[in-house]
Amino acid sequence: MKELFMDHIVLMIKDIKRSKEFYSKFLGNPINEDKFSIAYQIGNTKLFLGLPYHKLKDNVFNKDRIGLNHLAFGVRTLDELKKFELILNKAGIKNSGIKIDKYGKKEFIWFDDPDGIRLELYLRAK
Repeated sequence: MKELFMDHIVLMIKDIKRSKEFYSKFLGNPINEDKFSIAYQIGNTKLFLGLPYHKLKDNVFNKDRIGLNHLAFGVRTLDELKKFELILNKAGIKNSGIKIDKYGKKEFIWFDDPDGIRLELYLRAK
């Protein structure tokens, strides 16, 4: 069996324009967009942000419910993590600053997107 890889991730959002403005601050320009979705290339993985297919009452993200808790973007060096911290701060994106994970081994920064989806930048040394 060949090794699996992460091809793409789809997050449902409330507003394409607002999410594009937010995510482009740290992911750069999208690779594709239309009035219903936007896509970014992150390494070999694509991240799609799309409008919900159906209207649901009280349709909000909650990281403590069954399903997605957070989405972590990896960096390879502490310098890269520090650069992203600067990008977030300059963009006015509220974040945790650089912290050490609960295992005392790796640095990370967490922050929330406009829909409250928890995001993380995580240092993963080679």
